[in-house]
Amino acid sequence: MAVSEFKYGSDDSGLVWGFLIGGPKAVPVGAQGAADWMRQPKPGEFLWLHFNLSNTASERWLRAHAGLADEFYGTLHQGSRSTRIEIADNALIAVVNDVLHGFSIDSAEISTLWAHVTPNLVISARRKPLASIERLRQAVLQGEPLRSPVELLVHLLQDQADVLVNIVREAVARVDTIEDRLLAGRLTRKREDLGALRRVLVRLQRLLAPEPAALFRLLQRPPTWVEPDDRQALRQATEEFTVVLSDLASLQERIKLLQEEIAARVNEDNNRSLFLLTIVTVMALPINLIAGLLGMNVGGVPLAQNEHGFWIVLVLAALFTSVAAWLLLRLQRQR
Repeated sequence: MAVSEFKYGSDDSGLVWGFLIGGPKAVPVGAQGAADWMRQPKPGEFLWLHFNLSNTASERWLRAHAGLADEFYGTLHQGSRSTRIEIADNALIAVVNDVLHGFSIDSAEISTLWAHVTPNLVISARRKPLASIERLRQAVLQGEPLRSPVELLVHLLQDQADVLVNIVREAVARVDTIEDRLLAGRLTRKREDLGALRRVLVRLQRLLAPEPAALFRLLQRPPTWVEPDDRQALRQATEEFTVVLSDLASLQERIKLLQEEIAARVNEDNNRSLFLLTIVTVMALPINLIAGLLGMNVGGVPLAQNEHGFWIVLVLAALFTSVAAWLLLRLQRQR
């Protein structure tokens, strides 16, 4: 199903998009329609509003109309944005890190999404367009059924896992290419490429790894309005995300081993070059020594008056050089 192009702006209230969910198909709503519905919510329906926090009007509108828990506004201004899901005033407050929409593995741009979930209202907010929330919007527009706000949150977490799986696949493809070139003996700047890729994966893992633990803690004591089916869906999403993070850690270990292999080969090449340079230096030592001695401007230089002196010195230099080369080769065989 074709979906119309979407521009990541917001209206005067900071609302990027809003959907009323509960019927056969989600109905788009604006800020005024959302405010009217929140004053008289209807059973069997829930509202999803997504805000752009870069618009300063967003927080003012939320405080005036949404009636959210104070802890939610506190998380918006906290310096620490570690992943967590908490319960406040019988509502779920989630702080989730995600990659930007149009993510590039070379830049590793990551931002934060805040969510406030109650039985009839889902508020999500971000400062930059994110990949997972856009996938969720596409699913809602295409008519995917969502029974409850918690199911929408689960869908978001699954979309986040899918985005991370795509990142891991792209990274695996790059690592495979580098490994093939390494086995073929074509080493260029691949060690630096692996280092940059590993830094991106480490950053992703550091920001996303706390999420399964936060969900497990939530599952131990969920709000009373969370249904058993939603709890099971949350548990499955947590397990899927844990598997993806495990794949991410395994890929980091593989990159580390490749870096060590490349470093070992580089060291071996350097040692071989240094050994060849040592052989050449030692083989040239006799002739340099003889040339230095015979080149002194003092009396009594041997063979100075002998008509065959040059050839005698040349033979002696060749003999000493051959002996030095034989000793070096013998030492190399013993090693």
